[in-house]
Amino acid sequence: MQPIIKPDNPCYRLGVKIMDQTHNEFISLVNQLAESERDNFIRLFEQLVRHTHAHFESEGQLMELYRFPAIREHMDEHQRVLGELDRFAEKVARGSLAMGRDYVTNHLPGWFDLHARTMDSALAAHLKLHGNR
Repeated sequence: MQPIIKPDNPCYRLGVKIMDQTHNEFISLVNQLAESERDNFIRLFEQLVRHTHAHFESEGQLMELYRFPAIREHMDEHQRVLGELDRFAEKVARGSLAMGRDYVTNHLPGWFDLHARTMDSALAAHLKLHGNR
């Protein structure tokens, strides 16, 4: 099966080590979820939620530390996605895997692609200007 997010897409390599590593982990989890069976899907979805909370917390700290000008817009987008993930996690935990699977396969890849190409690339450019690679 083809990955739903292509891990070798150069648009996802932003040149900031911590961001690239976190994006690779996110891509791997989403791709594993797309192919997983019921029990594994539940476990991996919980892992995706924990990972994404930590991912966004880490980015938030970088944005604050390096005074990223678009911090509010970026953080608002993170909060919106975390809210979605948390709501779907509740549904998945109650056995509504179809809704969670639809979110993972039909929403997250497009969201991630746009977010990485726009908000995260702007953040990476700002971090690199300030010597963070």
